Amino acid sequence: MSQQGTAAAGASAPTATDDADATAEQMQVLEFELGGERYCVDIDYVSEIVDRGSLTAVPNVPDFVEGVMDLRGRTTSIVNPKTLLNVEDTGEASRIVIFDASNFQDDAAVGWLVDEVDQVVRVSMDDVEEPPMERGDFIEGIVRQEDGLVVWISPTKTVNS
Repeated sequence: MSQQGTAAAGASAPTATDDADATAEQMQVLEFELGGERYCVDIDYVSEIVDRGSLTAVPNVPDFVEGVMDLRGRTTSIVNPKTLLNVEDTGEASRIVIFDASNFQDDAAVGWLVDEVDQVVRVSMDDVEEPPMERGDFIEGIVRQEDGLVVWISPTKTVNS
């Protein structure tokens, strides 16, 4: 288990699982919003978070590709996970979560448009339930938290599919 993102997690509020079972495996996840719902990804996939800038449209790409942007000299494909996950498109996507290119086929530079980035939190694997109704294609699991449920999704399964 990586400790990447520990500094960012230090400012987050403790979860109910912090004291519950110190022996349970814990992961750090980045929580964000899509269409009014909360989602998360393993923080180890995330390289940075940037404000949405201008995107260049690319013809003949799948519907979920919003375009490309130049990020420090590297062309980065920007994906709309709402399209992939059939999430209602409410609100304006204001942030882009950039993923570590080494996690993708062909070392591709990829980012997701998200409505808002919330926080980095520790999640006890005891609080993660299996995806409902055979939706394991993108969904890693459902995280139970005191204030509701968070859908844990895999960036590599959504982009490499």
